[in-house]
Amino acid sequence: MAVLLGVLGGLFLLLLVIFFWGIAVYNGLVTLRNRYKNAFSQIDVQLKRRYDLIPNLVETAKGYMKHERETLEAVIQARNAAYGASQKAAADPSDSDAMRGLLGAESQLTGMLGRLMMLTENYPDLKANQNMLALQEELTSTENKVAFARQSYNDTVMGYNNAREVFPSNLVAGMFNFAVATLFEVDSPEEKKAPTVNF
Repeated sequence: MAVLLGVLGGLFLLLLVIFFWGIAVYNGLVTLRNRYKNAFSQIDVQLKRRYDLIPNLVETAKGYMKHERETLEAVIQARNAAYGASQKAAADPSDSDAMRGLLGAESQLTGMLGRLMMLTENYPDLKANQNMLALQEELTSTENKVAFARQSYNDTVMGYNNAREVFPSNLVAGMFNFAVATLFEVDSPEEKKAPTVNF
């Protein structure tokens, strides 16, 4: 009888240890998930700042680049698409479809901004415009902040993904549906460069 009680006590103690280990792993995964969502919100702040600068940039360029209307409109359309995609991704950074949509829209916007910046080279008066110079400074600063925020986000996502994939915490992650987080990466090497905004 004493042996049976000892075995039952040992089994109960083992189950108690497993239970508390599961709670600790679960809480750790929740913490990491919240960290990467917070890191994405830092990207979102910088992207919104960028989206707010673009219409001002286009308005300043519009007076000088009357013959480039298609490009200016394409920049605004790309900005609006990226803003919409960013809103969807900000609502749920764990939604991999929303993140892919944002990455695609950001790639388009980066390409259109690069095209706009190349065209400004043909307009010396625009390059010397004080408003354009100030916008260039703001956009460069914002692009740098986006890059730093993206790096922080990707580091946080990697930590979360590693924690949810390693054994034995992957058992808890699977039981409670902790989804894989999507990195904020740009696909092509040309798009990995921030648009050059030198005037």
